[in-house]
Amino acid sequence: MQWKNRTFCWFLPTQHSDHECQSQGVRSCRECLAAGPHCAWCAEENFLEVGQHIWERCDTPRALLRRGCPFDRLEDPRGSTVLLKNRKITFHPKEQRRQRQHKQVTQLQPQSVLLHLRPGEPQSFEVKFRRVEDYPIDLYYLMDLSFSMEDDLSNVKKLGADLMEEMRNTTSDFRMGFGAFVDKTVMPYISTAKDMLRNPCKRTEPWPCAPPFTYHHVLSLTANGSLFTEQVGRQRISGNLDSPEGGLDALMQAATCEIGWRNVTRLLVFSTDAGFHFAGDGKLGGIVLPNDGKCHLHKNVYTRGNSQDYPSVAHVAEILRQKNIQIIFAVTEEVTHLYEGLTSIFPKCAVGMLSNNSHNILQIIVEAYNALTSEVAMENSKLPPGYHISYTSHCKDRKPRHSEQGRKCSNISVGDEVSFNVSITAPLCMTASQRPPSVIIKPQGYSEEVEVLLSPICECSCQKDVVPRSPSCSHGNGTLECGTCRCKEGRVGTLCECNQAESGKAIDSYLCRRDNATEVCSGHGECVCGKCVCHKSSKKPNHAYYGQFCECTDFSCDQYRGLQCGGHGRCVCGVCICLPEFRGRACECPLSLGSCLSQDEQICAGRGDCHCGTCMCHDNRFQGPTCELCPSCPGVCTLHRYYGRSTLTSSVSQECPSGPNVILITAVLSASVVVLGVALLLLWKLLTSIHDRREFARFQRELERRRWNRVSPAQINPSVIACQSEDVQ
Repeated sequence: MQWKNRTFCWFLPTQHSDHECQSQGVRSCRECLAAGPHCAWCAEENFLEVGQHIWERCDTPRALLRRGCPFDRLEDPRGSTVLLKNRKITFHPKEQRRQRQHKQVTQLQPQSVLLHLRPGEPQSFEVKFRRVEDYPIDLYYLMDLSFSMEDDLSNVKKLGADLMEEMRNTTSDFRMGFGAFVDKTVMPYISTAKDMLRNPCKRTEPWPCAPPFTYHHVLSLTANGSLFTEQVGRQRISGNLDSPEGGLDALMQAATCEIGWRNVTRLLVFSTDAGFHFAGDGKLGGIVLPNDGKCHLHKNVYTRGNSQDYPSVAHVAEILRQKNIQIIFAVTEEVTHLYEGLTSIFPKCAVGMLSNNSHNILQIIVEAYNALTSEVAMENSKLPPGYHISYTSHCKDRKPRHSEQGRKCSNISVGDEVSFNVSITAPLCMTASQRPPSVIIKPQGYSEEVEVLLSPICECSCQKDVVPRSPSCSHGNGTLECGTCRCKEGRVGTLCECNQAESGKAIDSYLCRRDNATEVCSGHGECVCGKCVCHKSSKKPNHAYYGQFCECTDFSCDQYRGLQCGGHGRCVCGVCICLPEFRGRACECPLSLGSCLSQDEQICAGRGDCHCGTCMCHDNRFQGPTCELCPSCPGVCTLHRYYGRSTLTSSVSQECPSGPNVILITAVLSASVVVLGVALLLLWKLLTSIHDRREFARFQRELERRRWNRVSPAQINPSVIACQSEDVQ
């Protein structure tokens, strides 16, 4: 057995650290970095000896430094965060406008971040959001103009000036637009008779109804409130046959078409008293082509209503998310529950109950806007498989929230600032084509966003210092890269030290067998150039096999109390080498006699011998760790009474305690029983008397009631008798 170049240290057993490098099978520095965030690579040329595995270059930094790797040759790159664009949040946008400083209003900081990501190592950065005052708002009013909404139209016509005036309390930069919808102009949604297509409600007074249409964009977003009133005032009601309307068609076009949306807060008010058709309903009218989610307006009229199906709810929700549009559903009580169900699907929306004639529409818009802007919920674009993102929010109360709650902050007023800690972890390194260039993070319903550029760390700095035909690789038989040799064809070995043609497998196998054993390298290694290159344990990678034939391990020794070598020694090639104070196969026996000393400082109280730290009592009557207990032996007082006080030795210095006073105890118990019995008897008598008195009183009341109900003949009025006699005659 050879112990050359091996160092052993005394240690106390500890739990294995979770920060271990699982590096078995690693063949290069690149693979080492991908093995885990706790792995480092030693690029020193002379770090490995002949016969050692390449993967032994890959370990934790502490292990490599302890084994002699120079610090400047350690490849252990760490991730980092770089702020590329960090424009500060705007505090006084209204003051900027007064000074004619038309700068971009900023509510989100930073705007662009670069993350250098080591696989498995998370990188974090902080995102701040502040709800600034006087932030610009675009509002588009989308109204159902089916016949049942006729009484609502008059109130909407007056909405422009009132809403402009109300929103001045919130922002000085407010714009409005208007659009209307009914349904697809085919059966069974509307009547296709010629007269019904001209006037679907069959009336002439006070004016005929407008021809039905799917969606009509009436007015692009404008700051002119009087123009809104004028354009909406020209609108006439229309009609259709079935109850659900084509609202989703209109929503899709209003979101995707160029109707004047700016890169500001975008609100869309959806007003109706009915439900909506969705994907699949178009088959009733013979329409099977799916909705493509694109704009199809010609002269402000939707042209694909009769050729494309209704969009699905999820499709509309995704478009609204992409366009950063927040929805306010102003609907009647009958369909409120239907639109409340959309709040869990649409990215950011609110539902308000519309009165029968929409006179409360202004109140609904203002309250819904305040509710929508008082909550911030962060979202991000889709990450590729393996990437992980997490959020921790710090809201107004500054208490950290995690998981899904870590994405949100509520009850935010104008001027409040909240922050979110965003952490992103990269998986194993992927090819350049698979790596995502960036991830977008933004608050729902807002146009501002944070672009996060991702740069995985997959290469080692030593890879640029490649030495072809390096002398370190057996006189030029390989290329030196990051301290390892890539052997040229025909050469094998860690340092390309063997000629593959001259090294026969039979010879190598013979040199790597111990005592003509059947297994090569004891089954724990590989035979390379006639020498065993030992493996690590598959269960515990930090434990390796060693020895000329890989016959030794440091993790197969005897255990005592669940600890290898009892925690009092080290395991060397399957044998416990105990500390000086211990002996035994598992170092379970202390040489010290301290654990066998009794209270009188005698070894096993003079009644036994100390073996392996435990007393072996001579007399079976004596028990305990120091042979001091004897449950069956007579006590001192028993001997005192039996032999008399004079027979005791002078070492007894205390009198035996007197026995209990049996007479006194019996008398006290008897008296207690008698007193308790008398008390219970008196209590029973008292309760019985009370009950009898109540029963007697109730009996007397019944007698009195019966006496008053009886009337004697003497008490009857004679005139009454006479009157009764006359009636009989």
